[in-house]
Amino acid sequence: MAVDRRKIAVATAGFCTFLTLYSPQALLPALAREFGVGAAEISAIMTASTLAIALTAPFTGAVADVLGRKRVIAAAMLAVVVPITGAALAPDVQTLIAWRFLQGLLLPPIFAVTVAYIGDEWPPARVAGVAGIYIAGSSVGGFSGRFVPGLLGDLIGWRGAFLTLAGLSLAGAVTIALLLPREKGFVRSQGLAASARQMLRHLKDPQLLATYGIGFGVLFNFIAVFTYVSFHLAEAPYHFSSTLLGAIFVTYLAGTVISPMTGWMMARLGRRRFILAVIAAWMGGAVLMLAPPIPAIIAGLTFCAGCGMLCQTIATGYVYVTSFYIGGSMGAFLPGLAWEWGGWPATIAMVVAMLAAMAVIAALAYRDATA
Repeated sequence: MAVDRRKIAVATAGFCTFLTLYSPQALLPALAREFGVGAAEISAIMTASTLAIALTAPFTGAVADVLGRKRVIAAAMLAVVVPITGAALAPDVQTLIAWRFLQGLLLPPIFAVTVAYIGDEWPPARVAGVAGIYIAGSSVGGFSGRFVPGLLGDLIGWRGAFLTLAGLSLAGAVTIALLLPREKGFVRSQGLAASARQMLRHLKDPQLLATYGIGFGVLFNFIAVFTYVSFHLAEAPYHFSSTLLGAIFVTYLAGTVISPMTGWMMARLGRRRFILAVIAAWMGGAVLMLAPPIPAIIAGLTFCAGCGMLCQTIATGYVYVTSFYIGGSMGAFLPGLAWEWGGWPATIAMVVAMLAAMAVIAALAYRDATA
């Protein structure tokens, strides 16, 4: 019974983290209209949260080692309810950005520490299976966090949608507090200084640097595509409502379906060829989204979601998380400038350029096809 309770808690942590992180995406056109701002300015609410995650992530592990895994996870899940509620009541864009930044600061203590908890508290032979439960919860949370606000945005407004997410997050915090046992298996680190030294050692490894560079590009493109496709489809000739914009994020679940095949594909192709093949498919999906028909755009989004999730499997440690979310913050900001200059085609051109840079990095760094 205890094992089942822990699995429920782990899935809940993944679900609640990604339920709120990307929740504004389907609502961005409505928010831009309400506050009277452009796409680039309102997308700063995405930049704020992902940048905050990048700032917090490097120190999360050391803090959790001092205070305790469960204590940090439960406290952060409870605390994150405050900025979600604050965002729902924000009177202007600047206040909304500030609350989203605070929310981002509180998310690494949930998702990064939960991953560490899994590695410490389950036998090695069972870690992969439990991690799969966490990833499934995260994926469903990522989809729900886009679809539910879109649906509720049309029914009760975006403020009501955010308040609903705050209520779900509070329920998740209570679930964690009740079901997740206190950690028993981890060894305390030597503190922030030891963590900093370890990260600096990682920065001396060329293949790890390449991994961090690719991680930057992965979330850059994820955020760019799934943020600005909402503006694209909200305009003529599509005129999608918030509900329809939320519904397109069902394509996000493609990554959940395809990611279990990652190990098999990487074993057959090797890391270098695997990454290059995935990037090539991702480019094809991005270009496909330039076609006007909605089925073509949906197919392109599905390619982008699946390929992005496959690329993400090369993740390595807290430094990766930092580079990943710095990429995400830039993926909300820089494509916004492209959107203001040249609309959707310019945004897709920037995505393709980033994918090309990722391919060059992979081709140069991953020389061993069997690595």
